[in-house]
Amino acid sequence: MNSDRERKDKVGANRPASTFQRMERMPPLLMMLYLGMVGIGVLFLGLVVAFAYTRYHEDLPRGLHPFPKFFSISTIVLLISSYVLAQGQRLYRADDVLNLSRCLGATLLLGCIFAGLQVLGWRELMVQNVFMDGADTGKYIYMISALHVAHLLGGMLFLLALLLRTIHASRDAVRTLVFIRNPYRRLQLRLLSRFWHFVDALWVMLFVVFVFLY
Repeated sequence: MNSDRERKDKVGANRPASTFQRMERMPPLLMMLYLGMVGIGVLFLGLVVAFAYTRYHEDLPRGLHPFPKFFSISTIVLLISSYVLAQGQRLYRADDVLNLSRCLGATLLLGCIFAGLQVLGWRELMVQNVFMDGADTGKYIYMISALHVAHLLGGMLFLLALLLRTIHASRDAVRTLVFIRNPYRRLQLRLLSRFWHFVDALWVMLFVVFVFLY
């Protein structure tokens, strides 16, 4: 009783944790992910600035070609995939490993569809005579889009690995219990969700830039 009362009476005992304290408690893998996302954001920011600068100095009229419709469709698909993956945390907390595996599988499928739609978008650009070795603005569209798909594919590989482990765990009650109680699996799902939502938001911003500068 006295020890509890003493802890409560300590100065600052009820204060919320500071930013540095929260950073110290953060898992190293999550910290590395955040640093990686900052680096990716800086990379794409540099490419977008270079694209806008080149577009401005080329002094070409806007709307010369219709914007690839497959880029628009792929944006919708990626937003849906982000919503589907967001259900994974709830399913994990509910110990519903079977539906979690379905959720991850659907997200992986949507990611593949997004990548395929991006390729179709590149084909649309080629039909409009916008080639990788053509005007500088065309190069940036291909480069930025392809680089984004490459980062998404990295997330899809991680997603595939987690999906296989989830399917394996869902086939046995003991393995399901071990999977749910394993804090590393919870961390993996958290890492995947953060990265996937980041890549999703990144593409939405790139899409807006393309629409205004194409």
